Amino acid sequence: MIELGANLSALVERFEGIGPISGPALARRAVALLDLTRLDEDCDEAAVTTLCRRAETRIGPVAAVCVRPRFIAVARNCLDRAGSGVRVATVVNYPAGDDDIARIGSETAQVVAAGVDEIELVLPYRRYLAGDHEAALAAVTACRAVAGPDVTLKVILETGCFRDGRLLGRLAREVAASGADFLKTSSGLVVPGATLSAVAVLLGAIHDRGGRVGLKVSGGIRDVAAAARYLALADAIMGPEWAGPPTFRIGASALLETLLAVS
Repeated sequence: MIELGANLSALVERFEGIGPISGPALARRAVALLDLTRLDEDCDEAAVTTLCRRAETRIGPVAAVCVRPRFIAVARNCLDRAGSGVRVATVVNYPAGDDDIARIGSETAQVVAAGVDEIELVLPYRRYLAGDHEAALAAVTACRAVAGPDVTLKVILETGCFRDGRLLGRLAREVAASGADFLKTSSGLVVPGATLSAVAVLLGAIHDRGGRVGLKVSGGIRDVAAAARYLALADAIMGPEWAGPPTFRIGASALLETLLAVS
């Protein structure tokens, strides 16, 4: 584990220079950290069932599947029958990320009642960028209160919208303090999605909290080398034992077949 200093850019440059990395050990590690996701509007029960079947691979299960709220029961039944231990996740306040606290609370209550294990909440990031930090963070507090302690709360920050690293670091610390279990880079709908610079800032905030908050890297991760760089960065900042399914996830469904091919 390295010592964190003020110059995160030098650290990022170090990991940007890492060449293509692959191999069975990396594949096994990365597969266990994957969240397979299917959130398209035209998704149906058959597609969700297929997603859940993909989640149990020949080298072990992925961490979670993430589906629309209306498919929680389908995913729950499929995964419970398989006995895989794969967790069921869904989205709240998606995709707009507005600040209707009553609606966020209602959505959260519905998905908890449906049996979800993990919630991915889109932060009202536009309000935060506009300077209304209190309104944005109220969404996290409300979702946390309704979800209760047994549901994992991941908060989607849309880091690609934050050009100021100091503001992003402040956001990460405040979201963590408001009850988030994970910080997530992106919904995948905002460009850019994940970047090494943004992930370094989030890991710095997580490091400051003693590693008690997790990180989900998502948005534009298209190859094994990219996943390896994010893992290497996490290992360097947090230590090689920190990044496991309870603390680190990769949102890149398309990577699964590639990882299996090199395993």
